[in-house]
Amino acid sequence: MGKNLTSRSEDYSKWYNELVVKADLAENSAVRGCMVIKPYGYAIWEKMQAELDRMFKETGHQNAYFPLFVPKSLFEAEEKNAEGFAKECAVVTHYRLQNDPDNPGKLRVDPEAKLEEELVVRPTSEAIIWNTYKGWIQSYRDLPLLINQWANVVRWEMRTRLFLRTAEFLWQEGHTAHATRDEAIAEAEQMNDVYAEFAQNFMAIPVVKGLKTESERFAGADETYCIEALMQDGKALQAGTSHFLGQNFAKAFDVKFTSNEGKQEYVWATSWGVSTRLMGALIMTHSDDKGLVLPPNLAPNQVVIVPIFKTEEQFDEITNVVNGLIKSLRSKGVTVKYDKRDTLRPGAKFAQHELQGVPLRIAIGARDLENGTVELARRDTLSKETTAIDGIEDKVVGLLEEIQSSLYNRALEYKDTHTTKVDTFEEFKDVLETKGGFISAHWDGTIETEDKIKEITKATIRCVPLDTDNEEGICVFSGNKSLKRVLFAKAY
Repeated sequence: MGKNLTSRSEDYSKWYNELVVKADLAENSAVRGCMVIKPYGYAIWEKMQAELDRMFKETGHQNAYFPLFVPKSLFEAEEKNAEGFAKECAVVTHYRLQNDPDNPGKLRVDPEAKLEEELVVRPTSEAIIWNTYKGWIQSYRDLPLLINQWANVVRWEMRTRLFLRTAEFLWQEGHTAHATRDEAIAEAEQMNDVYAEFAQNFMAIPVVKGLKTESERFAGADETYCIEALMQDGKALQAGTSHFLGQNFAKAFDVKFTSNEGKQEYVWATSWGVSTRLMGALIMTHSDDKGLVLPPNLAPNQVVIVPIFKTEEQFDEITNVVNGLIKSLRSKGVTVKYDKRDTLRPGAKFAQHELQGVPLRIAIGARDLENGTVELARRDTLSKETTAIDGIEDKVVGLLEEIQSSLYNRALEYKDTHTTKVDTFEEFKDVLETKGGFISAHWDGTIETEDKIKEITKATIRCVPLDTDNEEGICVFSGNKSLKRVLFAKAY
């Protein structure tokens, strides 16, 4: 099955598109620009959700849900936010259909059912949430307000790609209110750290934590923190963002609180989110020409067991042993699938599980029962070994930990070897075209220079890394003074 994939070296984009469909993760829907996330793909997303949700709750956040529709007057209350998303909005103008008198059996929009005010299908929820918070926040005793919601949003995209960019996608969005500026900044930084920890510990993806430039900031934010990852084709992917919103939304929606000194003050805000785009990051960071490669911490099935038999008697004997093995593996927290389908031969099962990235495969046949052994196959290295079935549970747990660590280290090595310092624009262009990856270069801090570099090279400033020390230098493009290096890259 995996052999039918276009190779990454031949056409990386085509490889990605084919892999998403053939690994049964998602497919295009009848609705232009929207996707159907299939059960296997959704199972991975559910594991992401579960871990992130746990981390959010451990940092004091609660889940809530807010409406899908935002009245246009609320949406436009915060001008920068409205302007930033205006061109991507889907808008509801009518509330009813009727039979079309000119086309029997067909429907039309009822011209008499026009809404008094248009409703925006949320591209993000700041407007409806901050209008709600006005009724929830009265006193400093109501703060901090730490809310997250799991939801879908719509951003009308013209060029779409499964998981990476679709008109509708799934995400979580946190929206918090604080009594002081420092508290809000600490919250934005904390949630960016949570995203980085999740990416590294569960997705096995090393990321760069940084700040977006003014032109790349979230519309309506005073500061945007981000995590940036590097894909195997040398392009960057923004994997998560956390925004310090200042008092912009509080002022737009008149959200004030009485301080413990008895003064009326505007609250300070943050918002932060990650989406099903993380699925694209997971696929592109680890997978190979044979198919998906999943880190064990997010694999729906960490282990698959495939029986090899000729007779029903052999199958029953193998199954009896496998049932005990499954029970003991699950007691150690390992997720296991026993693939006993009789519609596929073992080789076809091997190919399917390889394509779908199952971290470990155990094959057990009649001869294995006689010898007290099984065959273990790793998806990350494609290596196989015959090992004793006695004590295999601890071996499996150890191998899963090793695979998780190995995938992270492999991705880290790629990121490190594809992060290049340059000091001239000629070097910049050469590295971008021949090597790719992150380019660490001096920038003079102006939007004009940033725009010109983007126009000439299609590379953007991915972030100003938080761990970068001040280092005076000369801007690679303008020759003007620069105070520190930033990271450029072509990006998704």
